[in-house]
Amino acid sequence: MTAKEYLSQAYMLEQLIKSKQNQLSSLESIATGCSSNITGMPRNPSPSQSPMADAKCRIVDLENELQKELARLINYKIRVLELIHSVQSIECQLILEKRYLFYMPWERIAQDLNYSVGWVMKLHRKSLCVVDEVLCGRNDLYEQF
Repeated sequence: MTAKEYLSQAYMLEQLIKSKQNQLSSLESIATGCSSNITGMPRNPSPSQSPMADAKCRIVDLENELQKELARLINYKIRVLELIHSVQSIECQLILEKRYLFYMPWERIAQDLNYSVGWVMKLHRKSLCVVDEVLCGRNDLYEQF
């Protein structure tokens, strides 16, 4: 795995968390918005005795999954930050942080640092080479999520 692939994993993990948060929000809205219509008509027997209880159980399970994913993201970002700080150049550290921890586009990074996009890209490539070297030497950081 290259340095770029390793550093890019945080974005995918955050997208997974956002998806679970959306699922949770949707389930909660369904669970709180349910009301029963009482009619004299018989209905088909359901395999579930209480659909509302099933929805609540699923909400609790999803909340637990979400907490685990958030803890995983925090631990991952801490390791990425340590990895980024292994790069000696402060400007290269800033570029890596802005790109891989804050997901900024290249144009915004260049604007913030008052550099051209081309210069930012050149410093980024240089930084990735350093991170690749560090990753090759440290197997404890080299873990895919």
